[in-house]
Amino acid sequence: MVNRKPKHIVIVGGGYVGLYTSLRLQRTLRRELRDGSVRITLIDPQSYMTYQPFLPEAAAGNISPRHVVAPLRRVLPKVRVLNGKVSKVHHEARTVTFEPSVGQSREIEYDVIVMAAGSISRTLPIPGLADAAIGFKTVGEAIALRNRVLALLDRADSSEDEEVRRRALTFVVVGGGFAGIEALAELEDMTEDAIKYYPSIQQKDLRWVLIEASDRILPEVGPEMGEWTAEELRERGIELKMKTLLKSCEGGLVKTSDGDSFESATIVWTAGVKPSPVVNSGDLPLDERGRIMTTTRLTVAGVKGAFAAGDVAGVPDVTNPGQYCAPNAQHAVRQSKVLGDNITAYLRGEKLKDYRHKYAGSVAGLGLHKGVANVYGVKLRGIPAWFMHRTYHLSRVPTVNRKVRVMADWTLSLFFKRETVSLGQLENPRDEFRAAAQSGPTR
Repeated sequence: MVNRKPKHIVIVGGGYVGLYTSLRLQRTLRRELRDGSVRITLIDPQSYMTYQPFLPEAAAGNISPRHVVAPLRRVLPKVRVLNGKVSKVHHEARTVTFEPSVGQSREIEYDVIVMAAGSISRTLPIPGLADAAIGFKTVGEAIALRNRVLALLDRADSSEDEEVRRRALTFVVVGGGFAGIEALAELEDMTEDAIKYYPSIQQKDLRWVLIEASDRILPEVGPEMGEWTAEELRERGIELKMKTLLKSCEGGLVKTSDGDSFESATIVWTAGVKPSPVVNSGDLPLDERGRIMTTTRLTVAGVKGAFAAGDVAGVPDVTNPGQYCAPNAQHAVRQSKVLGDNITAYLRGEKLKDYRHKYAGSVAGLGLHKGVANVYGVKLRGIPAWFMHRTYHLSRVPTVNRKVRVMADWTLSLFFKRETVSLGQLENPRDEFRAAAQSGPTR
């Protein structure tokens, strides 16, 4: 009897598409994985998947940061997880160059490749941006931002220098999409609770500024609800600089296209995303926007044995001819189901199906008991929208384990006030030890 070499599926990326596709394959290829005729490898720099819609609540202290991530090895027991990055895709040779976190790179052979590397922040050549700003795509960025905001309240309350206080209490968010609005609203809501413990800081001392290049925010929820959200934020004292560009932020000195200039110690950049750089490091075809050229069946156009979905893929929208699926979590999660089924069908020689999805709508949280939603044409705001936001995302967060833990966090918040203490020292844990070592021996 001849032992056939098992078919090897390599999944590049452990985000929405990588995780949910792997989960689907664990079910649809159960027999093949059991008998060894198929094996799956997932490659990602991190050992966990981040559920990004919960990052604003993690930043505000409503959810523990450990509960917004799903550990890949625990969730995917039948998948080999490698931590590192893919630096090159040689699809003609069916190999990828894998660079582990530590050690030498090596070539990994595959039969089927799934490009699911997601996106990174899209930045612009703005003076000072790289040094003064922080993104809002990772759990590390969300918690660092939370610690920074709370530490700046400490700084302001401990200083009598008006310039120091003004700079510390001025917070800037660039970008009026979901990430920017939810981060801004949740953090502003958190500081409203926190300043109760700071005798010298009043609500009027805080300055929150949103900078948005277009004339509207939250376009996904529609013009009417977007305008309602804008009015809600203005009523909370948040400045909305619409049709405005960030010109520079060198040394924390913010200069905008409307002529304004002011100091800020916190600048959050959420102005869009772009496909992961891995798409430029291989021989897979790209479209005019730098995404992997993908068919409606989530196969890479013009080649065999290659699939793509999510933010790295230009997936034609079957329900809206001439358009492409938006780079959001809703599409990524739903594409993963079709992607898993199509990979299984490909390996078994069966017919593949199109990805078809009618956009359900959008929900956004704006702080505790505040929200906005437009789902299947039903428009909600305030507590009903906030409840729908939580219900929807709870249903989408992977694993029962994480659902229960998130529910426990929310339940506890009903009875106890959220913590408003900065743990910024966690980001540089060796500073105190290093200072002690440099002080010299005692006698």
